[in-house]
Amino acid sequence: MSRAPAHAAEHLQRAASASRPAASLPANSNFYLAMRILPPEQRDAMYAVYAFCRAVDDVADDRVGSRGERRAELDTWGEDIAALYVGRAPARLADLTEPVRRFGLAQADFVAIIDGMRMDVDEDIRAPDLAKLDLYCDRVASAVGRLSVRIFGVPRELGPQLAHHLGRALQLTNILRDLDEDAEIGRLYLPREKLVAAGITATDPRRILASPGLAVVCEFVVSEAERHFAAANAIIAKAPRPTTIAPRLMRDVYYLILQKLKARGWSAPRVRVRTPKARVILALLSARFF
Repeated sequence: MSRAPAHAAEHLQRAASASRPAASLPANSNFYLAMRILPPEQRDAMYAVYAFCRAVDDVADDRVGSRGERRAELDTWGEDIAALYVGRAPARLADLTEPVRRFGLAQADFVAIIDGMRMDVDEDIRAPDLAKLDLYCDRVASAVGRLSVRIFGVPRELGPQLAHHLGRALQLTNILRDLDEDAEIGRLYLPREKLVAAGITATDPRRILASPGLAVVCEFVVSEAERHFAAANAIIAKAPRPTTIAPRLMRDVYYLILQKLKARGWSAPRVRVRTPKARVILALLSARFF
């Protein structure tokens, strides 16, 4: 069994603390608010899933360790997930034991999340083609959604498709929101085909973001996100309301972010879009009671 390098101890410390939600989640974060409204068993299960996602995401975004070291860390996480599913959960995944049993969480979805993080470790993704972008969104977002809908109790004939569409809608919104932050670390998730069609041939993310044709590409991504939001809305309308409280809250908050991004535009300087706390609380009340 491979072992994580010495500097990985810092990640393990964060992962351990992440299993204690009150200490690891900002009380005003969208995720925290969405999960707080769940029944205790579902809330604890989501916190355990979040702790795992946060830990492997920290590995992918670590700019200190070498790519080889980060790959080794992700390999170790994969081994730990495998151990969890044969009844030998390591201490850092102990909080997932009961959710996996109670809600029937699929090992393949945890593996997919690790594979998504590995895509960021293997290379600084720059202008992936549409197929690669969709795969990335599936692994880092929709796979989390597939775990989540099982916990929420969304009917099995609806849950996977809700995870597919809402996960992609949220991730595409994140990509648009984080353009400048990603570019600073050499990453860009806008699709290559659309950049080429807009006459953008640069390869440096910061140069791409200064290109005149950027708005056309961003508006394409907006349209894709809106298409997935619309598909998610149709599925949510068919599902029992108690099972979609958290998905509706996340949908409403992220759709608001997407609309604020559209209104702001794509020309520099791009002021980071934030969600007013009052609007989040309104979305929370709407998801819970209306």
